[in-house]
Amino acid sequence: MDRLLDGAEATLSVGVRELCCLLNRDAASFDRAAQNLLRTTDVRISAELLRRVVESEGRQVLACCDDGRLDPQWGPEQCRTTTPSGGQSGGPGPSRIYLGCDGFTTQLVTHAEKAKRRIGVRHKRRRRGGRCRTLPRLKRGADQKFKEFKLVTFYDEPGEHRLVSVTRQDHHAAGRLMRRDARRCSFHDAEQRPAVVDGGPWIVNQIDRQSLPVTSVVLDFYHLGENVHKPRRCCWGEDDPAGLAWAGGVLHAAKHQGYEALRDELVGWRRTLRAPAKRRAADLLINYVTDRREMIRYPQFIEQGLQIGSGPTESQCKQVPRRVKGRGKRWDADNAEAVMALEAMEQSGLSQPYWKQCASRLN
Repeated sequence: MDRLLDGAEATLSVGVRELCCLLNRDAASFDRAAQNLLRTTDVRISAELLRRVVESEGRQVLACCDDGRLDPQWGPEQCRTTTPSGGQSGGPGPSRIYLGCDGFTTQLVTHAEKAKRRIGVRHKRRRRGGRCRTLPRLKRGADQKFKEFKLVTFYDEPGEHRLVSVTRQDHHAAGRLMRRDARRCSFHDAEQRPAVVDGGPWIVNQIDRQSLPVTSVVLDFYHLGENVHKPRRCCWGEDDPAGLAWAGGVLHAAKHQGYEALRDELVGWRRTLRAPAKRRAADLLINYVTDRREMIRYPQFIEQGLQIGSGPTESQCKQVPRRVKGRGKRWDADNAEAVMALEAMEQSGLSQPYWKQCASRLN
């Protein structure tokens, strides 16, 4: 495979490789991308060669990010806000860079599916007869159909500057991505360094383990709302007006009065419950809120002008895996990671610097 990839790079120019990656972004398949390349540029290559080119470039992007050859061209000075804490009204405020992290699932090819496919290929060869080239060694597939990928992003207040990275590995690798990308965008030098997360324990643990100097950790308000509505459905049903009014009052207290008022509201409500199932649901919510007390200081966060929603991170979790998701799409984990690395590079605004580097290496 390395020999084939080297041959592909030797026969295709940088411009064609860039077009392959660009057309693959919005294509439903590599076949469609190859057809679009032929129609737009009159360059004819097979879908298989285009796939190898795209995946090879994705792996190269991952290597460039690791080696520090593809760092963003922005830093804290370009991430200043316009807030009351900046002194003069409407003047420049403190520099602020947000940290976001989340996971999403992608469908992979299992090893059992690969073994079954290999048996079918051998049967076809026997029926065809004649001598055939020896099949390459079977590449190990996934042990489950769906695997979770981790995404890390740093961004400024308006979302004009972003740095997005993705990994197929576990939460420890995601923590190392946080530390690496914090260095790449000079996160440590920003005056305000909030992390807006969904409250997952692994994210908070990795922030602590990697010694990231966040100034605050904010629980995404939408995820708090999801956890409030779970016991609401248990106690009132799906669309009961009384339950909806209760959930609205609880969330209003959390947003405008903070953790103490929220917990008092929940404890008082639990005392009114008699059914064991309803009391268990209330206990789960109270424990969830208590474990995240420092992340629910919404009045202070809003006063500082901080975002309390993880929308920028959630949107990247939809955009980055867009090419690898869909009906009938199944991938090897490393190939999916390579394709998503190209989209993460595009979302980070680093495509132009990367292709300039590729062209400069030929000069």
